Amino acid sequence: MNTFWPDSQAYWRDKRVIVTGGAGFLGSFVVQTLNSRGAAEVIVPRSREYDLRDLQAVRRLLQDASHGPSRDGTPVDVVIHLAAVVGGIGANREHPAEFFYDNLIMGSQLLHESYRAGVEKFVAAGTVCAYPKYTPVPFHEDDLWNGYPEETNAPYGLAKKMLLVQSQAYRQQYGYNSIFLLPVNLYGPRDNFDPQSSHVIPALIKKCLDAIDARETQMVVWGDGSPTREFLYAQDAAEGIVLAAERYDSSEPVNLGSAFEISIKELVQIIAEETGFAGQLVWDTSKPNGQPRRKLDISRAEQRFGFRARVNFRAGLRETIRWYREQRLRGDTV
Repeated sequence: MNTFWPDSQAYWRDKRVIVTGGAGFLGSFVVQTLNSRGAAEVIVPRSREYDLRDLQAVRRLLQDASHGPSRDGTPVDVVIHLAAVVGGIGANREHPAEFFYDNLIMGSQLLHESYRAGVEKFVAAGTVCAYPKYTPVPFHEDDLWNGYPEETNAPYGLAKKMLLVQSQAYRQQYGYNSIFLLPVNLYGPRDNFDPQSSHVIPALIKKCLDAIDARETQMVVWGDGSPTREFLYAQDAAEGIVLAAERYDSSEPVNLGSAFEISIKELVQIIAEETGFAGQLVWDTSKPNGQPRRKLDISRAEQRFGFRARVNFRAGLRETIRWYREQRLRGDTV
C-alpha cells in the first residue's frame, strides 16, 4: 500500500514551533532541520529565562510564544520537547534524584500546559534507557513495560517514560495529539564532551585525544567491553523527529535508531584508531558495564512516517572527531 506524505515545505510553511533544548546538542540539529523546511517561526527558550521546572515559567513561555511581532495571540502549533538533564553512567549514579525529578517535572508540566494553552501537537523525546534491562533484542516498542530498566540510569529512564503514560492518558481523555519517540544513543558534532556528564562516544574521543596530548602509553576504559550499543547520528535523529512531528499522529511509542549494533570493545578500538591513539587499552572491570545490549527494532518508524537513518557510522564518527579537534584548537573545550 502506498502512503501519501504531504510536501514538507508546504506543511511547515505556516507552522510556529517551540523547541525546548533547541540550543543543545540534538536540539540544534532539530532547529536547523525545521529552518531548512521553511518553518514560519522556531522559538528556542533558554533555561536562564524559562526554567521548565518552574510552572510559572512554563506558562510564561507559552504565553510569550503566542504574542509579539508577527504573532496574533494564538498558541504555537507544535511543541517539540527535547530539554533534559542527561549524562553517562557516572553522572546517573551520582545524581539519580536530580535526573528523576528534573526530567519528570519538566515534561509533565510542559505537556499539561501545552494542552491547556491549545497547542495543536506535542512531540516528546524519550530515551532508550526506558527499556527493561533484559529486553529481547532488537528492542520492540511493545516490550517497554516488560521489566525494570538498567539500574544505573533507571531514574532518568522512568522519568522520561512517564511522558508516554501522560501522552496516552491525555489522548484517551482529551483527544490531545501528542507523540512519544525513543531515540537510541546519539552522537555527532556539538555533543557534550564534559567528562563529568558526557556519554560514551564523546567521552572516549576526548579520552583518546587527551592521552595523545599527554603522550600516555595506556588508557583505562570502564567495564569489560562486552556490552553492545546502537548509535544514531544526531542529524539523522533530528530528521526522524521532524518527520514524526509532521506525519505521525498516535501515542504509540516509536523507536528512532540506525539498526547498527557495535560492542563497546570494538567501539573503543575504532575510536582509538580514528583519533590516532596507539597505546594499550586497559579495561577496569570494577566499573559497571551498563545494559548488556541495546539494539532497536526500527520498523515502526519507517512504516508510520518513512524514517530511515542515512549516515554511515564510521563517517559520522570521523565528522564528530573532526569537529571536536577544531574545538580543541580554538580552545572551546573543557
